[in-house]
Amino acid sequence: MRLTAREKIAYGLGAVGKDMVYMLSASYVLYYFQDILGVSAIAMGIILMAARVFDAFNDPIMGVIVAKTKTRWGKFRPWLMIGTVTNAIILIVMFSAPPSLDGGGLIAYAAVTYILWGITYTMMDIPYWSMIPAFTESGKEREGLTTLARSAAGVGSALITILTVMSVAALGNMFASKESDLLTKEFSTSDGLKYTAFVVEVDADQNPTGNVTEFSGDALQVSTTIRGASRVFGDFDDVLYVNSSNADVTLTINGQEIEASNVEFVKGDYEGSEDDQTFVDTDPVVAFYVDSDTYAELSGESSLQASIQMDSNLEVERVGFKYFSIIIGILFVVFVTITCLFIKEKSSVDIKTASVGQMFKALVQNDQAMTIVITIVLVNSAVYITSNLLIYFFKYDLAGTNWQGNYTLFNTFSGGIQILSMMILFPLLRRFFSTLKIFYLCVGSAVFGYVVLLVMALAGLKSVFPFFVPGFFIMAAVGILNVVVTIFLANTVDYGHLKNNRRDESVIFSMQTFVVKLASGISALVASISLAIFNIKENSDVAITNSTLIAKIDDIHNGVVETISSNSVIGLRLVMTLAPIIVLMVAVLIFKRKYILTDKKLGEIITELKAREA
Repeated sequence: MRLTAREKIAYGLGAVGKDMVYMLSASYVLYYFQDILGVSAIAMGIILMAARVFDAFNDPIMGVIVAKTKTRWGKFRPWLMIGTVTNAIILIVMFSAPPSLDGGGLIAYAAVTYILWGITYTMMDIPYWSMIPAFTESGKEREGLTTLARSAAGVGSALITILTVMSVAALGNMFASKESDLLTKEFSTSDGLKYTAFVVEVDADQNPTGNVTEFSGDALQVSTTIRGASRVFGDFDDVLYVNSSNADVTLTINGQEIEASNVEFVKGDYEGSEDDQTFVDTDPVVAFYVDSDTYAELSGESSLQASIQMDSNLEVERVGFKYFSIIIGILFVVFVTITCLFIKEKSSVDIKTASVGQMFKALVQNDQAMTIVITIVLVNSAVYITSNLLIYFFKYDLAGTNWQGNYTLFNTFSGGIQILSMMILFPLLRRFFSTLKIFYLCVGSAVFGYVVLLVMALAGLKSVFPFFVPGFFIMAAVGILNVVVTIFLANTVDYGHLKNNRRDESVIFSMQTFVVKLASGISALVASISLAIFNIKENSDVAITNSTLIAKIDDIHNGVVETISSNSVIGLRLVMTLAPIIVLMVAVLIFKRKYILTDKKLGEIITELKAREA
């Protein structure tokens, strides 16, 4: 009996919920613990790598456990439900770190919750994908359901990409008790402080034009109110640096409320050598980044009166992530419950289970499964290398104070293309080409996109919109490849059944879960090494003080707007484009030499299996 529309929708909803949870963790756990809670980047890197090592043992074992399970509800649905509920709970706990924790306690909290999250995600993810061969027929029905599930997963990922920042801010503002625990500090020229203020002109892409006007002395009156948790801003006994990326800013200049793309406030400096620095309490320095019309108006003024209100948004984000994770966790449980209620295993084959040793032996014997596993690792590593470095490309290469907006815009476009390619482009191509030809076509499209991306980057383009062109070729290919490799992996189950007399759905699909995680670990390692070699650093790694901000404004005035050196920029461009091309070409060479499961070969396998069972 063919799958009903209700069954397809139910299975697709599970994928939406599953990838909403995965994307929330994959994209924001580092940001949450490092940028908001203050865990060091090195500590988080060790935690993420340790989790990948643990997965190497956990994922295959979970595959065997699922294969051995026998209940009246089947062997997949019980683990799918258990994994979903526990994973949703751990997700909420992970994004609800007690604000009182700091130092080693916070590192331990991050490590335990993230590793537990990975374990429970595996409990759910392996049975979800392993179900496909158990309740579908080989061929078009399996391809159709796989396409649907991958497309639904893409929708879940895209929803998190688009909605998280906005939802976290809204929920944080709704639930955070800002007045009760925020430390407030006020600075004003009326108290004898001698401010220095810079008005900096930016273009339409928020890049400084080089025009700067300075106000100081009697020509300047400024009052600044800063509100933020002491955990975020310290005890105000050290250098205080606040800007529009870590605070909500309300700015009034000469009696008129001004829209500034960025406001930077700094008070404090250091004296002495790097090894022996002494803090010096200094007068504040402030920089306002404004558009051309506003700059023309302010630069013509003989004096400037400014009022600045800066409220920490990191505390709002901390609370916002907690409530957002609760919403996503609830939706996750609801969606997967629908999947379990309407999807039932149709295969009545009594599968002989294997020990862990026998499982690895079976995988080695299934040369087609191993070929696809290696291909998935390489393809995903190529994509993840770029995605890990993309934020640095936007921040340090395209640069501009609106780099976050451009980064979000590009991600929204890319996510949309990925979804549409899975839902529309793949079925269209499948009418005319085999899955094998589509695979080669997509790899070629991705390589072409990377070449165009490299050319545009080396040409020094600063607008985000031209980069939509290579983004289209790369992300359309990625979307379709996600579907194709899953189909290939499902096909190896039938091949292994014929060759080894055992259907190893859980074993094989447990490897898919692991290799995707492995690819993310490999790509993170490559990205980290690249950042170290080319000395590409986050702003948080650089001490912003009175003197460094003044030097930065001076560089802008002299036409120097690079945030990292030219050599670093070139190195970043080469790694994020050439490395993926090389990895993709290696994947194609291995795949072409080893993979033999053409449509004709699969037909022969299915015919022989049916004859064996008759």
